[in-house]
Amino acid sequence: MEALLQILDYSSDEIFVLDENKRIIFVNNVCERHYGLKKSDVIGRFSDELFNEGYWTPSVLPEIYEKKRPIFIKQTTILGAELLTSAIPILNKDNEIKLVVTTAQELQNYKMLKLAQQNEKDPNREPNVFESAMMTNNIKVKEILRFAQRVAKTESTILIQGGSGTGKGVLAQHIHNASNRKPHPFLTINCAAIPADLLEAELFGYSAGSFTGANKDGKIGLIESAEEGTLFLDEIGELSLPLQAKLLRVIQDKVFIPIGSAKEKKVNVRIIAATNQKLIEMVEKKQFREDLFYRLNVIDIELPLLRERKEDIIPLTYKFLYKFNDMYETNKMISEKCLELFTQYSWPGNIRQLENVMERLVITSDEVIDVEDLPELMYRQIEQVHQDSPTTLREAIDLVKEQMVKKSYKKYGSSRRVASDLQISQTQASKLIREYCYD
Repeated sequence: MEALLQILDYSSDEIFVLDENKRIIFVNNVCERHYGLKKSDVIGRFSDELFNEGYWTPSVLPEIYEKKRPIFIKQTTILGAELLTSAIPILNKDNEIKLVVTTAQELQNYKMLKLAQQNEKDPNREPNVFESAMMTNNIKVKEILRFAQRVAKTESTILIQGGSGTGKGVLAQHIHNASNRKPHPFLTINCAAIPADLLEAELFGYSAGSFTGANKDGKIGLIESAEEGTLFLDEIGELSLPLQAKLLRVIQDKVFIPIGSAKEKKVNVRIIAATNQKLIEMVEKKQFREDLFYRLNVIDIELPLLRERKEDIIPLTYKFLYKFNDMYETNKMISEKCLELFTQYSWPGNIRQLENVMERLVITSDEVIDVEDLPELMYRQIEQVHQDSPTTLREAIDLVKEQMVKKSYKKYGSSRRVASDLQISQTQASKLIREYCYD
């Protein structure tokens, strides 16, 4: 029995087995690739629970229980995988469902497939916007998402803090989408990307003839354009002190004055701000207004760094792999060793860096993304981690040897040139290539 379970784990297809109560009694390791969940997170749970949490759509179960015959549908997972799923009911002597066995294959080149329109989307279900936008296995992030969903329905100003690339903009967008302001605009401006003199005009607008080069008809600013919606101010710490004073008035009194005008305008807009700086330290240094800080900080959310949520690295890797395979119409896979090294890397650029790395790897790698495909700087940093890690000398030597052989063979493609590159005999090079470069 144990040998059979091991064989099923090595299957390239996903395998689920449900009992008569729709409880999952078996799943193989592929579930981590498709849903970002380990087997231990899945076995024992009810299928409907995972469906309601947005891990896949649509559900095959209603039709299989109604028709009690094999069903084939197309499904989309929370990570963006496109699956062709087959579900087979096993009936008892009373013609009642005893077990349901489902298998799922990833649909490659699925844009060319013509599947039934009703299988493309489940019209009876609207997934939780936080689950679909910021899928996570991290307890702290799950708590943040639950908290964000509660405050989304309020009118309070929100300050999102966290390192660059941690997902502050994504969270702000989906707070808006879960709020009562969803039908109205969500506008974003990066306060660090626009010079201070232009930033004021972008935010507050200006009247006709306000300054040289101004539009003759004037211009409506983002604050007015976001009427009844949400304005997301990214990198709020870069606002100049005069602009901070004008923004404070918008938040407190819901009024502003465009550049060159003497007439106040009323505005109904919610402000969500974000920063990767320590605003409280800036307040102490008189670089940020204390009154504005406390007006922004009515609700404070701090997102953790990616290296603090290691359990999300592999699911996010697969999410971006599916995304860029789709975008570039490729069918790349990623090696287990590469995934292992991803979990050990510090990711100073957080989720944005992981996304950018995966886009590069999908474009530049061969069919299987491996360690030697990594950007040089990242590769050196990972090598340093391994050199500093508490391994035996033999393990360290073997690891470096394998990496050098793979990198040389990928570059030169022949045992003779690898031998010359690594300064070893061709016989030894051939042996090492067979050992490390062929499965």
